[in-house]
Amino acid sequence: MKKDVLSITDLSKEEIYELLESAMDLKEKRKAGEPTEYLKNKSLGMIFEKASTRTRVSFEVAMTDFGGHSLYLNSRDIQIGRGETIEDTARTLSGYLHGIMARVMSHETVEKLAKYSTIPVINALSDMEHPCQILGDFMTIMEYKDKFEDLKFAWVGDGNNVCNSALLGSAIVGMEFAVACPKGYEPKPEFLEKAKALGGKFTVTDDPKVAVKDADIIYTDVWVSMGDEAEQEKRLKDFAAFQVNTELLGVAKPDVIVMHCLPARRGLEITDEVMDGPNSVIFEEAENRLHAQKALILKLMR
Repeated sequence: MKKDVLSITDLSKEEIYELLESAMDLKEKRKAGEPTEYLKNKSLGMIFEKASTRTRVSFEVAMTDFGGHSLYLNSRDIQIGRGETIEDTARTLSGYLHGIMARVMSHETVEKLAKYSTIPVINALSDMEHPCQILGDFMTIMEYKDKFEDLKFAWVGDGNNVCNSALLGSAIVGMEFAVACPKGYEPKPEFLEKAKALGGKFTVTDDPKVAVKDADIIYTDVWVSMGDEAEQEKRLKDFAAFQVNTELLGVAKPDVIVMHCLPARRGLEITDEVMDGPNSVIFEEAENRLHAQKALILKLMR
């Protein structure tokens, strides 16, 4: 395995399966109250340029469960916020820590952190990808469907960073991927080309019903992501026909599972009825971020 995980493509199919197996084992151990102090006296630095609920709490809990220590490093509180270079920050932190997790505006930041640090770097969200989210999602799919092959994963909404990782991850594990976006919001060509190179089977459409037809998984995300607030009015109008609701679920398979990376804007991209309904696995998915990230931390930092 590579030193760093900046993209879901930094993991092979075999490594993804290995991490998911480890995540499920760690989940069972946690439920049973078994001690898992595998990272005693090890420290993870957590650089945050964006607000967070699930990422911060899950990584902090993960390090506590492992008997290690996590340090919350808000970019405004460390010298990056005053102009210190990423390169110098990476070199300095490498002398103190055993790993870095970064939730950042620009993917270039995690790339520089990885290049200039001697310790593992985990991308916990950038503008290009969100591999930690997809590991938790894949764990959830495996729990409910017990496989990836012959499944159809339908993405409805913005072709954003989470969509990019879902597209590439689906190509790696062998899931069919269908993405429905309004015109102009599709995944960037470079990600479609990468998915094609990985042997991915995917379709891109501007009709949610086409994407969701016979789907095993329906996935959505907010229409206005952090950093897109200036476009809010336009986006709400452009995405109005892309709501995941009961009518849309009727086009998918009866046992379809509905996923969302959260936070959700209820009544916009997803209705209360679907989010709280029998097909929703959204909060199991949120919990699985913890277990999947624990598996990743353990693999990189043990």
